[in-house]
Amino acid sequence: MKFVDEAVIEVHAGKGGDGVASFRREKFVPRGGPDGGDGGRGGGIYAVADRDTNTLIDYRYARIHRAKNGENGRGADCYGKSAPDVVLRMPVGTVVTDAETGEFLADLERHGQKALLAQGGAGGLGNLHFKSSVNRAPRQHTLGEPGERRRLKLELRVLADVGLLGMPNAGKSTFIRAVSAARPKVADYPFTTLHPHLGVVRVDVSRSFVVADIPGLIEGAAEGAGLGHQFLRHLARTRLLLHVTDIAPLDERANPVKEAKAILKELRKYDKALYRKPRWLVLNKVDLLAPGERAVKVQRFPKQLGWKGRSYTISALTGEGCRELIYAIMEYLEQTGDAGPGIRPAEAGRTAAAVNSES
Repeated sequence: MKFVDEAVIEVHAGKGGDGVASFRREKFVPRGGPDGGDGGRGGGIYAVADRDTNTLIDYRYARIHRAKNGENGRGADCYGKSAPDVVLRMPVGTVVTDAETGEFLADLERHGQKALLAQGGAGGLGNLHFKSSVNRAPRQHTLGEPGERRRLKLELRVLADVGLLGMPNAGKSTFIRAVSAARPKVADYPFTTLHPHLGVVRVDVSRSFVVADIPGLIEGAAEGAGLGHQFLRHLARTRLLLHVTDIAPLDERANPVKEAKAILKELRKYDKALYRKPRWLVLNKVDLLAPGERAVKVQRFPKQLGWKGRSYTISALTGEGCRELIYAIMEYLEQTGDAGPGIRPAEAGRTAAAVNSES
């Protein structure tokens, strides 16, 4: 299944049924009064978060969703039948906005959460409602109201506690393979991940967290270079960002400090709130450094970058430093509370497997 995290759809709620003007006509009832019933309510359209739904690919092809109209009222006090609602199942983490106005409509954060996308029209009133002491034979009735119509933008933002940020080929995919059961593609030549991946990091039997790996950023992403900013939305819910940097690039002309600064610049351009999230520096591929120069480079790098936060040194390929890092992350997540946007471990495994099921 191809991972799709954006779609634009149209929703058309049903029109309410019309009320009717009718009078009771029976044998031996010479002056039957009004008995026109109301029209039924038009069907509404709802979105429901479903953890068994993986991506938005279904909505890439089925773009228009219509609910049925309510039935018209009838005589003999018969009301029209209301139309059934249409329920659209979407992945947990889907954000729904109005494509025309940009109005925020729903954020499906929890399994089973339900949100109204388009309200069905109310049914019209029959003449039964208009009778009075001075109007004993009313002929008034009202028509059903039209249902709402909207053009909606769907965005899937994966739910994770920790997000990996960095240039292509910084070793993010190798790191997530080293600490979780996720298996994104890695290779010994430069390339970038094309789709987000989730991995559940199990520290012990009852403690775990979820890591999100997104395609790497490059300088100029705000102008559309590389894959642009299109996947940064998946880091919006994370509680901690790991800025993974290749401290030993194979290309001697590469400048890791300059590349790290470019990433921070692109992050600030995209979203200042995301830029202000807690962020740790992770210096990767230290196994490629000669023993004599390792200590010097590891100490010099944060100073050249102007980094004042936490920094860690690892080799995702050999596993060096990874265990210490994941324990530090787990401790930080527990200290900062359990009210963050990350998903619970029981739900995380299912979501991670879903996002990683690509072909």
